[in-house]
Amino acid sequence: MGHSRAEKAKTHQRIVVLASKRFREKGLAGIGIAELMKEAGLTVGGFYKHFDSRDDLVAEAVGSAFGAWRRQLDTAASGGPPVTYESLVDDYLSETHRDRPGTGCPVGALAGEFARSDKRTRALVTQEAQESIQLLVTLLRDASEKGKDTARSRAIMTYCALVGAIGVARAVSDEKLSREILNTAAQLLKNPTPR
Repeated sequence: MGHSRAEKAKTHQRIVVLASKRFREKGLAGIGIAELMKEAGLTVGGFYKHFDSRDDLVAEAVGSAFGAWRRQLDTAASGGPPVTYESLVDDYLSETHRDRPGTGCPVGALAGEFARSDKRTRALVTQEAQESIQLLVTLLRDASEKGKDTARSRAIMTYCALVGAIGVARAVSDEKLSREILNTAAQLLKNPTPR
């Protein structure tokens, strides 16, 4: 007797969630389909019941990891803690985010690999970057009297600095330097005027 559609959908989602985490931890090429399916308790042959190709899994797994800032905004709108430019910077450049790439920003974990991904994955990354930059523009505009162009330029710089700083903080082996990178980037992003 075959699996019901609900069971298949549940299994599919379990594979996507696991792949999303493992890709961010190990890189897109750091885990094979066989290893991933074994960890999910499934066979390699079962993979093709859910995905046409590895690229399809990558795109779906990456897409499922996006939207953390949107979820924070939804939580804030439902009475949760407010979302500010400063809170986004602090959360992104935290040691917790640095130490847990599997649950963090996929762009921060995989930016270099995304540049070599298929068109579908790059389109998802593009959409996420556009939405993240627009959110930063809104937060910056709300916090300042400056014009739209200034807010957009600063939002683009902020997004790039966040992704770059978390990547470098993860890459270095010196804990003190890693922490200094996070703290310095956060301070300069929140207080861009030299003192």
